Amino acid sequence: AIALTTDTSALTAIANDYGYENVFSRQVSAIGAEGDCFIGISTSGKSKNIVNAICAANDLGIKTISLCGYDGVLLEISNFCIAIPHHRTMRIQEAHIFILHMLCAQIECKLELEN
Repeated sequence: AIALTTDTSALTAIANDYGYENVFSRQVSAIGAEGDCFIGISTSGKSKNIVNAICAANDLGIKTISLCGYDGVLLEISNFCIAIPHHRTMRIQEAHIFILHMLCAQIECKLELEN
């Protein structure tokens, strides 16, 4: 797993040269491949940098999963979307954190069973 938010050199270079709305899509295009899975998180479901990354992933045949609030374009463009039916940012983000923790626990459990 790679977090596209942690490489500050890539983030600043891409933001300076291509705009902040492309900081994730450029990375997906560079290192993503068919068979990968991209998870995008946007409280509003409308964050342009996440929307662009999902589109880039879709173009490469990468499975896309998104977490968002009650609406937004991510519902329409992601292979799988978990939408939190709430309007308050903090409640949406709390639900996202819980879901991500549960997802990690399930993946760890599956990996332990395979070894």
